[in-house]
Amino acid sequence: MIGRYLGLAVAITAVSVGVASVASRSSGDADGARAEAETQDNSNWTTQRGKRSSWSSGSSAPAARGSGGEVRLGRAGDSHFYADTEVDGTNIRMMVDSGASIVALTRRDAEAIGIDVDSLPIGGMARTAGGDVPMRTVTLSSVVVEGIEVRQVPAAVIDADMGVSLLGQSFLAKLDAVNVEGDTMTLR
Repeated sequence: MIGRYLGLAVAITAVSVGVASVASRSSGDADGARAEAETQDNSNWTTQRGKRSSWSSGSSAPAARGSGGEVRLGRAGDSHFYADTEVDGTNIRMMVDSGASIVALTRRDAEAIGIDVDSLPIGGMARTAGGDVPMRTVTLSSVVVEGIEVRQVPAAVIDADMGVSLLGQSFLAKLDAVNVEGDTMTLR
């Protein structure tokens, strides 16, 4: 069990460092400034609606529902894929991260879902670019991406400013397939 938590901490550290690295490399150019402005404009993706009443950070292509239970996600300008999810009935924007062993929620998103973060026991520490932060484990009743639903999804609430929650393997591994071709990710 401790090995799992240490593995999660390493995965979260790698993602945090990678996201910080991408952000710092792009902050000097016009695209980086635009991405930073978009992030500031949509700093709380759980409570802000984009155009056409869909949830959006404004920085990625919309998810398209395909036939046969397929969801197609377009690559965002920062080279990541984002999914508009419904977690326990609350809309949350998440970065799809196949390297994260479980779904990792920001404190803000966890609280928006209705989770009393402070009442959760600390299940370990996650090493991030900003140092060690507490990690609290929880099981989500339901995570839905454009009609594809997974129930009883293990997750962690990370007490760090990750910027965005991560849709990790505790959701992705329960799908039939996750494929990337060019700038399109397909979930089945």
